[in-house]
Amino acid sequence: MRAFRFSCAGDALKAAGWLFFVMVTMALSLISNTEAQAQQSSRITEVTSPGGIKAWLVRDTTLPLIAMEFAFLGGAAQDGPKQVGLAHLTASLLDEGAGDLNAQAFQQKLADHALELHFNAGRDEMRGSLRTLSENREVAFDLLRLAVTQPRFDTEAVERIRAAVMATLRRRSTEPNAIANDRWYALAFPDHPYGRPVDGTLESVPGLTRDDIAGFARKTLARSNLRVAVVGDISPEELGQRLDAAFGTLPQTAELTPVANVTPQRIGTVDVIPLNVPQSVVVMGTVGLERRDPDFMAAYVLNHILGGSAFSSRLFKEVREARGLAYSVYSYQVALAHVGLWFAGTATKNERAAESIALISAEFQRMLDQGPTAEELKEAKSYLTGSYALRFDTSSKVAGQLLQIQIDDLGIDYVDRRNAMVEAVTLDDIKHVAGRLADARKALVVVVGKPVGLSGG
Repeated sequence: MRAFRFSCAGDALKAAGWLFFVMVTMALSLISNTEAQAQQSSRITEVTSPGGIKAWLVRDTTLPLIAMEFAFLGGAAQDGPKQVGLAHLTASLLDEGAGDLNAQAFQQKLADHALELHFNAGRDEMRGSLRTLSENREVAFDLLRLAVTQPRFDTEAVERIRAAVMATLRRRSTEPNAIANDRWYALAFPDHPYGRPVDGTLESVPGLTRDDIAGFARKTLARSNLRVAVVGDISPEELGQRLDAAFGTLPQTAELTPVANVTPQRIGTVDVIPLNVPQSVVVMGTVGLERRDPDFMAAYVLNHILGGSAFSSRLFKEVREARGLAYSVYSYQVALAHVGLWFAGTATKNERAAESIALISAEFQRMLDQGPTAEELKEAKSYLTGSYALRFDTSSKVAGQLLQIQIDDLGIDYVDRRNAMVEAVTLDDIKHVAGRLADARKALVVVVGKPVGLSGG
């Protein structure tokens, strides 16, 4: 989410030139061999700056570009019960003026040097991304330094971004998918930070003060909870120096409130939110596995067969192809820092919502009871290993993958090991993990619309 930006004719010309450059770069990346890119992404160097800041680097001098992804662990889980949306508002303001540059001057400097600097908040971390041409690295890293160490949080910027957040929240309040997802988390985690919407609420955001925002940044932006991944035209030695320049003056240790591990509540119940729309949106969620669980990969393959593939999954074949109940139906895993979850969802005619839910539940249970066929497992492995290289076909994707691997604590050699882990999954492994997921045979179901034959609350 971004609010109104300042612009001029000169900026438009520069932006157009930058856009053309990015399009050419992306085209070159897509033309290149993606498998080779994936292999290149595994050549990771762990860089430790003179000041002790660590980062993973894939050096690539093919193009004069540097892509950086970084995260401060904590995120919206650090919002207080009466400060819902604080992490999101803080992240949205970090590039709205810093040091001696107000919002307009800061954005103008980004535009003048064709830089991209963005921040956003999730449940478990606040993320940032930086994109720059090699020749503009000095300015790029200096603006990053200002954003994370000297954000201004000027009144004008706070109120402008607050207004933009409120507009987004008002729009989300009428969107069935947003309503269903927010309600699912609220019901599943009523006394836990995960039960609160990341973006905040129409009631909470107006009460967030500048002191709240500055305090959140001061407590959560630190070196101890920082993770960094960099791809591009920069040496390990130079990266170490720039890491210290950008992040070195941050506090050593973040002041994070401990977040407890949690189990979703209300499993096996249905909640209906009446809304006058022609289709009902269905969100079904239940317990899953955390990312570092040794059985996660078996569950990942199992989910792909069930509903993770757009056109070959069981849910697609049964719900869309065989019965025409919905255009889209899917399942996916969510591995948060303190809970693993498994979701399925669809949108269907109000009069067929109950039938769709029953069918999805039946397919879920059948998969857990009987497992996939040998042919289904073979096809899933082929797709999952063959498509993995597509996650590495641009510098930004590589950096994003490396950052997530750090957050999940999977090890610096995970890229090299991942496909072998998929290939190693057997029918017995899937049978074993299905036994562990016995509780997943029931779900917390949230329906938004006017479903016929369903009630709950």
